[in-house]
Amino acid sequence: MYVAVKGGEAAILNSYRLLAAQRRGSARHAELTVGQIREQLKLAVDRVMTEGSVFDPELAALAIKQAAGDLTEAIFLLRAYRATLPRFGSTEPLETGRMRLERRISATFKDLPGGQVLGPTYDYTQRLLDFRLLAESAPASLATVESAVGEQAKGAPAAVATAAVAGAGAMATATAGAEPSPRVLDLLNREGLIEPAGMPAGDPAPPDLTREPLGFPASRPTRLQNLARADEGFLLAMAYSTQRGYSHSHPFVGELRFGRIAVEIRPEELDFALSIGDIEVTECEMVNQFAGSKVEPPAFTRGYGLSFGHGERKAMAMSLVDRALRAEELGERVEAPAQMQEFVLSHSDSLESSGFVQHLKMPHYVDFQAELDLVRRLRAAASTP
Repeated sequence: MYVAVKGGEAAILNSYRLLAAQRRGSARHAELTVGQIREQLKLAVDRVMTEGSVFDPELAALAIKQAAGDLTEAIFLLRAYRATLPRFGSTEPLETGRMRLERRISATFKDLPGGQVLGPTYDYTQRLLDFRLLAESAPASLATVESAVGEQAKGAPAAVATAAVAGAGAMATATAGAEPSPRVLDLLNREGLIEPAGMPAGDPAPPDLTREPLGFPASRPTRLQNLARADEGFLLAMAYSTQRGYSHSHPFVGELRFGRIAVEIRPEELDFALSIGDIEVTECEMVNQFAGSKVEPPAFTRGYGLSFGHGERKAMAMSLVDRALRAEELGERVEAPAQMQEFVLSHSDSLESSGFVQHLKMPHYVDFQAELDLVRRLRAAASTP
């Protein structure tokens, strides 16, 4: 990662002061607190936690405040802090089938065991600025929130209005402690219509991309770690390219779920696992067509995405790119950028790409003078008869 090179000490200290003043803004307004960011800018906090590889909403909110809302800079701050933390051990694999759901939808089956839970989502909102948010008000009560949901649904098509109200009710039910729901793709699995997703033989421990350098070809666990930390915008562009025909992929959202799940560790001195707390995660399983090969019959295949917090766009994009990167192992031709491991994995990290671009702000006087001298000599040679 390229970082700034120090110049004159007095100028740098003054730059720090100017940055602090810019971050604070006008004193006519109350200072934004870390608690406010954590509670009211939740989706930004969740993204910083995912790409920063640390599940800690308070630290992510602090990084966002320190970075004045620059999420890439906030991710950098959180990753830098993460590098200073001791590692005590590894957790047990998350069993997302036991997730306490707040949202769960499928684009492949209408009627699901356990039902579809709309939960909190912008999917059914009108993309219009709500100028009521400009008005400062006291903390809203639950009744006020429910009233706002009803008002928001007014004027929308009947199906959308019903969905918005049903979503609010479904969210309340889910957070109250609904039972875990079975996976949607199990419906296809029972008929043998989708590739199995069992544990590899021996259940080997996955490599740790934060401690081992990225190499090619990369295993799927390594690729998934890379994609989980990847810049959401980059993944979104790669995923969009697959939908426009740059990987011969026709995807369906098999299941998209968001909720809370327990994190467990198994201490060496005990023969059972202990829960150390709950985290929020978003999981997406994408269903893709597969024409079959010489050894495999036609069936559906899977793409997988997982992110901290509520990050549906990230999880969906991740699952699309994951499936595209499986082209070689499935015997498909690798011909699109999203299918190329080296291209995707080497350019997906926001810190690496941001650092390499921004290092151009550093002094390059000697390099440029050499280029300038070369161009002058070439022009002089070209003008000589």
